[in-house]
Amino acid sequence: MIESLLVANRGEIARRIIRTARRLGIRAIAVYSEADADLPFVTEADEAVLIGPPNPAQSYRNAEAILAAAKSTGAQAIHPGYGFLSENAEFARTVEASGLIWVGPDADAITAMGDKINARNLMAAAGVPVAPGTTDPAADLDAAVAAAAEIGYPVMVKAAAGGGGMGMGVAVDEAALRTEYDKVRAFAERMFGDGSVLIERYFPRVRHVEVQILGLADGRVVALGERECSVQRRNQKLVEESPSPAVSPELRARLLAAAVRAGEAVGYRNAGTVECLLVPRQRDSEGAGSGSEDFFFLEMNTRLQVEHPVTEYVYGIDLVEEQLRVAAGLAPTFDPDALTPSGHAIEMRINAEDPKRFLPGPGVVKTWVEPTGEGVRVDSGYTEGNTVTPFYDSLLAKLIVTGDTREQALERARSAVGAFRIEGPKNNVAFFAELLENGEFLSGAYDTGIVGRMR
Repeated sequence: MIESLLVANRGEIARRIIRTARRLGIRAIAVYSEADADLPFVTEADEAVLIGPPNPAQSYRNAEAILAAAKSTGAQAIHPGYGFLSENAEFARTVEASGLIWVGPDADAITAMGDKINARNLMAAAGVPVAPGTTDPAADLDAAVAAAAEIGYPVMVKAAAGGGGMGMGVAVDEAALRTEYDKVRAFAERMFGDGSVLIERYFPRVRHVEVQILGLADGRVVALGERECSVQRRNQKLVEESPSPAVSPELRARLLAAAVRAGEAVGYRNAGTVECLLVPRQRDSEGAGSGSEDFFFLEMNTRLQVEHPVTEYVYGIDLVEEQLRVAAGLAPTFDPDALTPSGHAIEMRINAEDPKRFLPGPGVVKTWVEPTGEGVRVDSGYTEGNTVTPFYDSLLAKLIVTGDTREQALERARSAVGAFRIEGPKNNVAFFAELLENGEFLSGAYDTGIVGRMR
């Protein structure tokens, strides 16, 4: 097993990785920016290194500073968490070229799946369903208009190098396409340094479901069930649950088999997620989708996901430990041929944002009281007295609730949300209290438009 691990991240995910590392007897090393000096992950690590000012480009995205910290502390491996450098193929290559262990998929897999058009083409070749769309970038506006006419409106205009729900726009006709194409292309060039644009069929009422995969050290790829991620704002997730209330045993078998094929197509190792869209087959009286007749590959995230805890509960494993074992060339703690999921888990992302408009609201944490009780887990990045700054993602904590059934998990979720007290920065706890009384969500027959309908 790895003996010393540098965590190239911050906040709740850094704490999460450090917790597993210390349980396994691995020396945990944190890196931090000047803005994060007082956060819990810094003090909980065995060693911590200041790597720069608050600006992520000068700290958490500063590959040279992170590698220098690894060298000075004698780290054997680097875990990137999610975000920042986690899906940076060049950084992964540099880590390995430096003689360190990279806890994640190899750089070639990151590269292959980092471009949405290339990923679509690879998946189609592997027999994974993809939505109608372009096989090459729409080089200019005329090419985009021609592609949309062939695909059929409405279409989604996507930054090929984008991710995390960023760099997307919907066009219902040619006039809208002309506006969205220029907007998305400019955004992509500014944010990703790549203005390539993909045109894809847009489905107005869909569910967002993803499959957790794990590429093992022996070359096998296994699927660890699915997660429902349809509660979103601005194409970014707020709630995830496993198993999905929309997925039948027959659909689950097809989804998991497709996800395994996706991983095998790129020789995937370590943890990753295959994200898909489920197209509704029928609707209830309120118009919400209540089933699915098909699914399409959306993208593959070549890293650990924010929502990994719900899978950990359902499968009874520690995904960070499994990542470390794969990186060390060890067998998993579980039998890949005898996976037995059980129970239900729901995760809510507690963000420093207005619960109505979801606008960020940083500030000093004056009160922080986490809920406790059976089936309740909180993965937090902050505690009382810390300052939530505007430099990073607004995620404060993840509230995970579990139960033998979805109904029991929902009941525990209501109690846990009611007991979670945060004062100081704005926070969205009140939104979850509202969601947990929403009939559409409680029925399980919801889709990606549910937050918009609530507002």
